[in-house]
Amino acid sequence: MSDPATLSLAEAMKALRTGKVSSGELLGACRARIEKWQPRINAFVSLDDNPSPGVPLAHKDMFYRAGRVSNCGSKIRRGWVSRETSTALARLDEAGMAQIGTLNMSEFAYGPTGHNEHWGDCRNPWNTAFITGGSSSGSGAAVAARLVFGALGSDTGGSVRLPAAACGVTGLKTTWGRVSRYGAMPLSASLDTIGPLARSAEDCALLLQAIAGFDERDPLSSREEVGDYVGGLTSTRSLKVALSTEWIEREVEPEVAAAVLAAAKIFPSRIEVAPPEFDRLSAHCLTVMQAEASAQHAKWMRERPADYGASVRARLEAGYAIPAAAYLEVLRIRAAWLERFCSTTLAGADVYLLPAIAVRTPTLDQTGPKGGENMPALLARVTGLTRWVNYLGVPALVVPCGFDSRGLPIAMQLVGRPFAEATLLAAGHAFQMRTDWHHRFPE
Repeated sequence: MSDPATLSLAEAMKALRTGKVSSGELLGACRARIEKWQPRINAFVSLDDNPSPGVPLAHKDMFYRAGRVSNCGSKIRRGWVSRETSTALARLDEAGMAQIGTLNMSEFAYGPTGHNEHWGDCRNPWNTAFITGGSSSGSGAAVAARLVFGALGSDTGGSVRLPAAACGVTGLKTTWGRVSRYGAMPLSASLDTIGPLARSAEDCALLLQAIAGFDERDPLSSREEVGDYVGGLTSTRSLKVALSTEWIEREVEPEVAAAVLAAAKIFPSRIEVAPPEFDRLSAHCLTVMQAEASAQHAKWMRERPADYGASVRARLEAGYAIPAAAYLEVLRIRAAWLERFCSTTLAGADVYLLPAIAVRTPTLDQTGPKGGENMPALLARVTGLTRWVNYLGVPALVVPCGFDSRGLPIAMQLVGRPFAEATLLAAGHAFQMRTDWHHRFPE
């Protein structure tokens, strides 16, 4: 093999198991690419000198490991050392995966672009003038540039899916409660989920198989039976896909719409449905996120407000203006909205297909401090098709499906019923068996 770092996770695991490659060779190949790419994209926060044997992974710098620094993308927690190891990391250890470092992220996982005032902006490996998406920015960039074979991220409003979409990798937002959050930095308890970013649906299935399941240390984790995510990839059951073609053609930027609708044609069984109320559901998600995140950060906001970056501080300040009645109301009606999505949008289908991002990936300048008066509207477009999923608590898979005229990735999103990760992964795998977008990476 010319470069072991370009193997998929599944291929690397097989090569390691059969003796065709060693852990040292995999690590050496990844480190060679890290040396080349890190100065350009700023994906890593730290690198381990002597990682355990296994397939190299790295994770968002918010998953705690006993004795390791977890900065959480912040100034406030710079240098903080955990006494505990997160359940997700411990389960990956048991599965023979090796963590070789920690990855850049938006401050306290509270930003959709990858900007970070404290640790430097993470940059898109396809074109470093553009955003990676956030908040799992380093996870998306590192997997796309083939620096590691997979990474964990968190998703509260799109933070796995946005980097997956912008960087051209596969990303899975899990059902709320599917993966234990013990030992992971909290942002919004009603919305936070943990999921993998990797090169393919098959790779995501391997990672989810390792980390899914109930955990006594996270009482909000689900006791729902863990599926056979890997075995289910080759299910012969015909999947029915729902989509809203007219809405996509009308509301989504033309290049994105064309790529997503072309991708939809790969699925032979399709039905047209009215789109969910994205704007209303996204607003409900934002109400919950802002209220809970501001409560989570209340002590530091009282004692150390100047140590937050300007954009994160502004988001936290906004949360204190949300009335308790408004917050409780959107939580009260959440189950009704979920039932409506399952009984109408998915009434005759297994998955709902739509773009991951409604616009082409914007630049760092467009979405940063120099973004100007148009920036809030642009950010709303970036997050408008992901937040509603978190409000409902359902799983969603982002899969690359093309490139725009500037050479930046385009992605589609598949959304399913609660705990339907196996169905989403099977759909993504079926698509990737007939396309090669997921094999492409920046040289």
